[in-house]
Amino acid sequence: LKGRDLWVLVLGRFPTHHKIGIPEFKYVANMHGDETVGREILLHLIDFLVTSYRRDPIITRLLNNTRIHIMPTMNPDGFEATKVPDCYYTQGRYNKNGEDLNRNFPDAFENNNASIQPETQAVMNWIKNETFVLSANLHGGALVASYTFDNGNSVTGSLKDYSRSPDDDVFIHLAKTYSFNHASMYKGTGCGNRQTFPEGITNGYSWYQLEGGMQDYNYVWGQCFEITLELSCCKYPPADQLEKFWRDNKVALIEYIKQVHLGVKGQVTGKNGIPIPNAIVEAKGRPHICPYRTNEQGEYFLLLLPGTYVINATVPGFKSMLKTLEIPDNTGNFSALKHDFSFPEVSVGSRAASCPKTPLYQELERASAAAKPTLHILVLMTVMLLVFK
Repeated sequence: LKGRDLWVLVLGRFPTHHKIGIPEFKYVANMHGDETVGREILLHLIDFLVTSYRRDPIITRLLNNTRIHIMPTMNPDGFEATKVPDCYYTQGRYNKNGEDLNRNFPDAFENNNASIQPETQAVMNWIKNETFVLSANLHGGALVASYTFDNGNSVTGSLKDYSRSPDDDVFIHLAKTYSFNHASMYKGTGCGNRQTFPEGITNGYSWYQLEGGMQDYNYVWGQCFEITLELSCCKYPPADQLEKFWRDNKVALIEYIKQVHLGVKGQVTGKNGIPIPNAIVEAKGRPHICPYRTNEQGEYFLLLLPGTYVINATVPGFKSMLKTLEIPDNTGNFSALKHDFSFPEVSVGSRAASCPKTPLYQELERASAAAKPTLHILVLMTVMLLVFK
């Protein structure tokens, strides 16, 4: 960084620190320095939230029950370098070292050889130090809500041009929440003659494959569901259009934050109610390649759509506990369903099994290839048939 700091404003009833039971949410914009609309509308959002607190009952409840982190610019150097506003690509996309920050994170599918930039490292540290549950990063150059995975292999279905995460249904819901609350994104009309997106959403890989993206990193290593919001056909529009961009996005920005209260949350405790960090808590049938673990206070947050789920809580070295839960839609109440797990026989905190930064899905692909070679041949034959048709 050229001596410029990355600023984050935190809003909420308890902005200075995490409170048990209150989920952490974040918005990040201007990761590409020449994509400027997100940077502006996040400043408008801050102003709107602060001035509406204690005046608007919905915003008041939202801020009382959510800790909201807003980073208007992740790439201040790129923004400063963009001297002439332009609707299309400029050098300002990159940071001071000429690196694309959205190709700069560790990748779960292949070795990303890009050297980690100061901005990327700062965001990785931030993700590690907070219990983020939901996030969005704001871009420009298209009009669509794009969701994980951005990269893929045969295990995640990339042979079918769609890279599916275990929480694909939740991601589709999150993308649609934004798109349908936006003034026009849901129409899916795209930009001029460029690609159209049905309902204004797309799986990242289906749109185009990308390695080292921030949203996949959040989901795999940060236990945080993130989507990428492309908010304007023009990357750096004239200043007189900014007010309209704010109006078009205002409702969507608020409705999206509310989704941090989807699903189930709670604490895992041991003997005498001591919190157990690093316990694994996941919904059955949705294993994450890096198991989702409790934080220092023994808390877990799982984003799940309404329905019946079996939640599996495991303290490594002890037995697992299964609990069937009927999960309602509690976003209107600003609190996910609460369910705690107690392991009275456990008196010590569980040790963290750190998740390696190596491409985790490579191992899965190898294992699946070894087990099912015929399936791969079948898929390849199907693909070839389609090609020759």
